[in-house]
Amino acid sequence: MSAPRTAWLNVRVTVDEKNSVVEEAANRGMTMGDFMRQLLGKRRVRKTRREREKLLQLARIGNNLNQLARWANTYKSGADSVLILAELAAIERELKCI
Repeated sequence: MSAPRTAWLNVRVTVDEKNSVVEEAANRGMTMGDFMRQLLGKRRVRKTRREREKLLQLARIGNNLNQLARWANTYKSGADSVLILAELAAIERELKCI
């Protein structure tokens, strides 16, 4: 169990700096506190909706990759390598989008 957060950390910033930090936290779907703790190197950060969506997409891609590998291993002699390479290229493109 973590210790209660009772200490304050006050930092003066310009209006532009504050707006930038607020915007970045919002873009990541995080609270200001969680975002600042992440920036400071604290490891425990709440999972955001955006992170959960990315992890779900990665799990789907991994599942597709496992199915391709199983198929290729099962039908080694009759596997059409061009089709397999095309599917792997599609997976690579999806991973670059994440």
